[in-house]
Parts: sequence; C-alpha cells; structure tokens
Amino acid sequence: MLTIALSKGRILDQTLPLLEKAGLSVSKKELESRKLILDTNLQDVKVIVIRASDVPVFVQHGAADLGIAGKDVLIEHGANGIFELLDLGISKCRLMVASKENQNLNKSTLKVATKYVKSAKEHFFRKGQQVEVIKLSGAMELAPIVGLSDCIVDLVDTGNTLKANNLIPLELICDISSRLIVNSAAFNTKHSQINDWIQSIEKNL
Repeated sequence: MLTIALSKGRILDQTLPLLEKAGLSVSKKELESRKLILDTNLQDVKVIVIRASDVPVFVQHGAADLGIAGKDVLIEHGANGIFELLDLGISKCRLMVASKENQNLNKSTLKVATKYVKSAKEHFFRKGQQVEVIKLSGAMELAPIVGLSDCIVDLVDTGNTLKANNLIPLELICDISSRLIVNSAAFNTKHSQINDWIQSIEKNL
C-alpha cells in the first residue's frame, strides 16, 4: 500500500488534476466525506488530506510514503528523513520581506514578524543583520501598521494584500512552488512503485 499526503486548500486544488493526469483520482464523494484516509481509483494507493505544515511531518515519520507540500513548508521543517523529488511547478508564489514605504530597516536590531521563522532568520543572518523575530500565525500585514514590527516575511502572490495595507515588497528571499517529497526509508523499500509514480507525474508536468 502506498499512502500520499496532500496539503489542504489551494495546493490540493492544483494537485488533484496533476494526479489525475498521472492516473490517480479521488472521487468528489471521498473528498467531501469526513473520512481521514481516502480511497482512490487504485486499490494500492490511499490519500490523506492534512494541513500543509503537517505533510512533511507525516512523510518524515513514515505515516505517509509520499507527500506534496510547498517549498516554504519544507524549508521550515528541515530535510530530516525526507527526499525532495520533483518541483511540480504549481502554487507558485514568492517568499519576501515587505514593509511600509520609507520604513527605516537599518536598525541595530530589526523586528521581523513572520510565521516563517527559520527562513527569516537565515535570510537576515546571510545579510549580517541582527533581528528579533516575532512569530505570528496570520494577519502578518497588520504587524508593521500597528508598530509590532519593522517589517514582515511572508508569501506574496499578486501583491494585492500588501498594496491594500500600504506595504511594499522589498527583498525576495526565494521563489516558492509545491514539491513532491518521499520518506527516505520508503524510497528504498518501495523504490519501484514510487519510481513509477515519479515518472508518471513527471511526464505530465
């Protein structure tokens, strides 16, 4: 049995058509059910749909053989017990530093609000800039407006949310897209089956 962990939301919407092209489909009935492990059209493949941040955790610990998650989530998680196999080229966006226009960012210690703590720390460390990272789970754009932080590190797609809150994107940290990952042990024990899936998906990218 092969288990694939998929991220909820936007990534799922873009992942399902890609999997269908590779020969794997999940019925609407299954997706709308309250089941936690979903049947597919293939007897030897099951799907679990979970929060994006949980996908690499499930794959790392072998609760799922394969997973699809954004590069932002994978950077934050680290690479223990996981191989990154394919850039699927879906759910593209950018991880960026953003702030109010004319905000002074040359302070001795910069206050940065983000949920991407590891990425933010590494970015500013590379620049040699001292930072105090304030971890938030959402409403990042609010932080510079109310004086909680000098800037934010967040995902930017169209940039409309930044613009609506009078913030501007300043520095690109990295381009983000969804990746196919595999449990390192499963890659050895189920190599042939997993390799077939990699090839099927790759052909349809």
